[in-house]
Amino acid sequence: MEFMLVSSRLLILIIALSSPLALASNTTNQSFNQAKKQLLSVYQDHRETLYCGAVFDAKGQVISPPGFTTKTHLARAKKIEWEHVVPAENFGKAFIEWRDGHGQCVDSKGKSFKGRKCAEKMNIEYRYMQADMHNLFPAIGAVNALRSNYNFALLPSAKSDFGACDMRIEGSKAQPPEAARGRIARSYLYMNQSYPKYSMSKSQRQLMSAWDKQYPVNVQECQRAKKIAAIQLNDNEIVKSRCQQANIW
Repeated sequence: MEFMLVSSRLLILIIALSSPLALASNTTNQSFNQAKKQLLSVYQDHRETLYCGAVFDAKGQVISPPGFTTKTHLARAKKIEWEHVVPAENFGKAFIEWRDGHGQCVDSKGKSFKGRKCAEKMNIEYRYMQADMHNLFPAIGAVNALRSNYNFALLPSAKSDFGACDMRIEGSKAQPPEAARGRIARSYLYMNQSYPKYSMSKSQRQLMSAWDKQYPVNVQECQRAKKIAAIQLNDNEIVKSRCQQANIW
């Protein structure tokens, strides 16, 4: 069994090296920290956050956009964080290590743990999903913190939690600014297509399909997808197909 597992991983690596963009999902990098470092190079020519369009420098320091305000997480508002557009918990709960823990998930005091920390320690498939750069976007830390693991929805009666940045959080739901909705939708559709462990609800699928159509790709989104594909060795096929249709691939 162990030999078969090693052989299958070797086969995946050979396929990746011989046909760089043949893979449907991330199978080349299982380190979230490495992914964050690589993303800084992906964004070096267009450093702008997903939700609020805030500019940031090479060290991740945020230049607060005009009219942006926050009442919470003030320290985190000064730097970007790499946001899982599809929250890690949304796909993490599909793994038994996240839900129930594992015999090897024990801390230095002998206390068992589960959740993200255990899934990250014990399950390579989870680590690949967590480190998938197609699902990671820069966000002002305070926005990332308040968005938490909430799913997206339309919240017409809610007010912005960040001043001129129209990011609304209410009742464990989040409504992003219109400028972010297309990229969000295509990230959700990509994760749903690429990873059997993740499946959107019917209502979430309907919303993301609508946003995908209402908010088309632009040059920056297409260039981002190409740069990530060159590093991670797999395309976001959803973005790629939209860019090809728009003749900007």
